[in-house]
Amino acid sequence: SEESEGEDPSERDLARIYERRIQWSVQKLAHRRRVVEELLRDLLRVCHECFLNSFFPVLQPAIGVGSACEGWSPQEEKDVVYCMFVPLKPPRGHTFHLELDTTGEMPQKGMCVRVELVCTCTREQLGNTMLCFLHHCEYELRGKQEPSLLQTLCTGPYLDVQKIALWFQKFVTAAWVVLPQSRDYSMKVLPSHRSCKMKLKRPSRKPLLVEIIFGIQQGNSDIFLSSQPTEALVPPSTTWLETYAVAEAMFFQHIARQAPRHSCYLKCLQLCARLLVGTGFSHYALKTVVMHLLTLIPIPGWCRRDFMLRLDDVMQYLSCCVKEKRLNHFFFGNEDMPKEISLPSDFQTAHPINLFQNLAQDSDAHAVALHEFNEL
Repeated sequence: SEESEGEDPSERDLARIYERRIQWSVQKLAHRRRVVEELLRDLLRVCHECFLNSFFPVLQPAIGVGSACEGWSPQEEKDVVYCMFVPLKPPRGHTFHLELDTTGEMPQKGMCVRVELVCTCTREQLGNTMLCFLHHCEYELRGKQEPSLLQTLCTGPYLDVQKIALWFQKFVTAAWVVLPQSRDYSMKVLPSHRSCKMKLKRPSRKPLLVEIIFGIQQGNSDIFLSSQPTEALVPPSTTWLETYAVAEAMFFQHIARQAPRHSCYLKCLQLCARLLVGTGFSHYALKTVVMHLLTLIPIPGWCRRDFMLRLDDVMQYLSCCVKEKRLNHFFFGNEDMPKEISLPSDFQTAHPINLFQNLAQDSDAHAVALHEFNEL
C-alpha cells in the first residue's frame, strides 16, 4: 500500500499502520451511527404525533444495538447494518403480561406477550376523555374512540410481531416525506416479517442500511424480548425471543465512559472480527471474549500503545477457550458484571452457559476448531 511503502515492516510499524486504518473505520462507523440515531429520533417524534389518540404500542427512544452501533463490524462498509432497538410500552387502558412459550422446544428462551384491558373509569371521572374499554358498550366505543390494541396488532390475546412490523413499515412509508432526511436521502422499505428494514441512499454514496427491531422489557432489567428471529429459528408470530443486545450495548457504553482517549478495544474487535471471517468462529464468541477481557484487564491497559499486547490477549483467551471447550456466556453467573448493568436476579445466580457446548459434545467439531485456530 502507499502508506507502507518505504517503511520497515517491524512489529511497531505494522501496529501503527493497523491502528491508523482501523481508527478510520471505527470513526466512520461512529459517524454513520449518529446519522441513524438522528433519523430514529425524528421518526419516533412523528410517530408519537400521528398516533397520539390511538391505542397502538407506545414506542420508546431507540437504542443502538449490535456490532455497528457498538463501534466495530466484521462486514465491509456497504454491508453494515445499523440495528436500532425500539422498546414497546402498553398504551393507555392496556397492560402487558409475559408468559413463557411452552408450545415447542426452542434453543432460545421464548415468551408470549398477553395484552389485557384495564379499567380507566377513574380517569374518566377526573376529566379524561378516554372511554373505558371494559365498562363501555361496543357501540359507544366504536363511535367515539379508536379500537383497542387487542383489535389491531394482536392475534387472540397476544401481541403479534408480524402485525407490528407491517404496521410500522406502512407508517414509515407514509411519514418519510415529512422527515428532514427525505431532502438528502431516497428511502426504500425492504421486505421483512419481524422488523422494519430501510435502505437509505444519497447520490454517489454507499447505501445506509437500517433495521428497526421491536422489544418488550423484562421487568426493570436490561434484558428484553425481541421481535428479531435467529438464523436458526423463526418462531411463531406471537413468540418473542429473549435478547441480551441491550445489556451488551449498556456494557459498551459503560466501558466508553471509562476508557482513555484513543483506547484500542474497539480496534481489537474490528481487526479480530475481520480475521475470523470465513472460519467457524462466530463474531458473538469473539465479542464475548473481549467483554470478559474488559472486566479482567484494567481499562487504562487498553491505551493505544497496548494495541498489540491486547490483540495477543484476545487470541490467547480464545485459544484457551477452544482447547478447554468452554466459553462462558457473559451475562450468566458472572461475578465481574458491572453494577450499571441491570439483570434479572436469576441471571446472577445461574450456572454459566457454555457457548462452546458443541465443541464439548462433538469431538470432530473440536478438532476442526483447533485446526482453524492454528491456521489463524
